[in-house]
Amino acid sequence: MDVIKKNISIIIMLLILVFNSVYSQENTGYKTRVLETVEIEILTSFYTQDGNNAAVTGGIGTEELTDAATYINISIPINEDDILSIDGTVSAYSSASSSNLNPFTSASTSDTVTGSPWVESSGASRKDVWTNANVAYSHSSDDRNNITGINISYANEYDYSSLGFGGNFAQLFNNKNTEIGIRANVFLDNWRPVYPTEIISYLNEGGDLNEGFFADVDILNSNGEEVDYTGPDIWSPVSNTLVEDNTRNTYSFSVIFSQILTPDTQVSLFSDLVIQTGWLSNPMQRVYFSDRDNYFIGNPASIPYYTSQDNTNVFQLADDIERLPDSRIKTPVGLRLNYYINEYFVLRNYYRYYFDDWDIKSHTAEMEIPIKISDKFTLYPSYRYYTQTASKYFAPYEKHLSAEEFYTSDYDLSEFSASQFGFGIKYIDILTGLLIWKFGLKSVSLDYSYYNRDTGLKSHIVTFGLKFLVF
Repeated sequence: MDVIKKNISIIIMLLILVFNSVYSQENTGYKTRVLETVEIEILTSFYTQDGNNAAVTGGIGTEELTDAATYINISIPINEDDILSIDGTVSAYSSASSSNLNPFTSASTSDTVTGSPWVESSGASRKDVWTNANVAYSHSSDDRNNITGINISYANEYDYSSLGFGGNFAQLFNNKNTEIGIRANVFLDNWRPVYPTEIISYLNEGGDLNEGFFADVDILNSNGEEVDYTGPDIWSPVSNTLVEDNTRNTYSFSVIFSQILTPDTQVSLFSDLVIQTGWLSNPMQRVYFSDRDNYFIGNPASIPYYTSQDNTNVFQLADDIERLPDSRIKTPVGLRLNYYINEYFVLRNYYRYYFDDWDIKSHTAEMEIPIKISDKFTLYPSYRYYTQTASKYFAPYEKHLSAEEFYTSDYDLSEFSASQFGFGIKYIDILTGLLIWKFGLKSVSLDYSYYNRDTGLKSHIVTFGLKFLVF
């Protein structure tokens, strides 16, 4: 916490210095303001997904999730050269997968404890609210050829919090036809780890299955037979250690080069370097090993079809939680190419290549074609294709070996390909003719995207946006 307090103090001092520098400048003549008036942007989105490879239940099980989020950004011109931006996001989600951190519930007609990776539990982890706030300050030079900015952010969820800060600088050359920009950010995260019920219960009782959660619960072997808690063949996790480092730090550095090639063509090249350290595993996610016996809680008749969605009342006890290295280096590089076809069509192309030291390599290609159908209305059809290789630490349900040092069954780290189809419509009123009290409506947007991954994950997102000017 002392490090965090020190970093906050440094950011506050930098803000004061920048503000003092700005206000000490003499206004030698009229300059066009970087931002003419206060702008307020509001985005509201609804997201839903479903799939069959939940990481919380070891790579199988429902991935059903819904999320409703609202984002608000306020940009405030302090003077001709400087802008203060304040934004925040509140995201409320409900996750069937996360609910199965504790999948065990008592049946309504008996005292039998059951659970299933395919059925949402009523546990407290099934829903939560994620919040984020960010404050950014930017200063443009008198000739508008360079822009300097700093930012600080904070995010919080039930099992972690994150403090971020950073800065950026952009320099324009060649009559503003060329731009070089750099950005650096640091995020200092703190885990408040939560664990699968069976693992934390076992460790809290020192491995005594006659105490705590397991005292009144029958454990079954793979044949559906009750096991003797005092016998040699009994369930236990492979490790007695959990999260050993509550921190997860991320350091990122970005470089972008943008060039207007012709009146109709602009190209941008970018590269990032992201370094992560600390506890990079998710303590909620289970792993199952192929070389260990399987044990269950619930209905023995459902064990033979455990991996089928027909299983609604038996759950397999985890062998361990996900474990990954305490460092990761990510490097994406890419380009954007925008081409003005005519007054009705613009072609926007995007490509990114990514690689990291966990052996993931990926390609992303995206095309968007804004179609101007009138002075105020524009359509935005788009398509995005993504493909990646698997991390060397990934294996599906029951494919890992207990002798491995690192392991995960999170399908975000698997080999897969995905397509995303999008369509949006935007209304822009440059003159902000529609006034609501002191607010002039500048734009309205509505967007929809459909995402389909070849592992079976599918999602939909609808976003509605408004932007106002304050007079």
